[in-house]
Amino acid sequence: MLSSIKENIWAQLLIIYTRFLIGGTFVFASLIKIKGHRFTGSSGADHPIHSAWHFFETMYQSGLYWQFIGLGQLIAGMLLMTQRFAKLGAVMFLPIIANIFVVTLSYDFNYTPVITGLLLLANLLLLAWEWPELRLFFNLPPILESKKRWEKDRIWEWTGLTLFLFTFLYRLFVNAYDIFFWLGICLLVGLVGLAMGWQRKKRY
Repeated sequence: MLSSIKENIWAQLLIIYTRFLIGGTFVFASLIKIKGHRFTGSSGADHPIHSAWHFFETMYQSGLYWQFIGLGQLIAGMLLMTQRFAKLGAVMFLPIIANIFVVTLSYDFNYTPVITGLLLLANLLLLAWEWPELRLFFNLPPILESKKRWEKDRIWEWTGLTLFLFTFLYRLFVNAYDIFFWLGICLLVGLVGLAMGWQRKKRY
């Protein structure tokens, strides 16, 4: 049944753009940590010790650990966005997003657990998509699949590379970012990639 689903064009598009979405989200959030800046605008040192803001301040003050978290997010997000290495990215993404989800449940983050929970579910969807080859982790023989699916078209790799480079460079050089500007450019790149991919599919 999974094989037949994976041949569906719309299912392939869902997976491709889910990789772009959650990968881009991680890359966007990673650079602030790698640069050694706070995730929030102000210090949380004066907040109660059991509060979310004090927790963030503690991680920020750790220095190296804060940057290590950012580096892990950057690598996982980049791998997902490349499409070619998305399988490895989905595996690496799981422990990171699971940890983030539990953290948002442990402190008062208002509705943030809904967002992190959806990201976790999206990651599980990506892992389910890769199940034929991930079976190897459970001592089951992998099932090799066709490399001719539209999902394997190089246009998605180029689109992912463009999205990654734009997000990386934007967050590298801009601290006071405009979220709508970033989303707008990413949406435009995604639509251009889709249009080009659709034209290539028609030629096939």
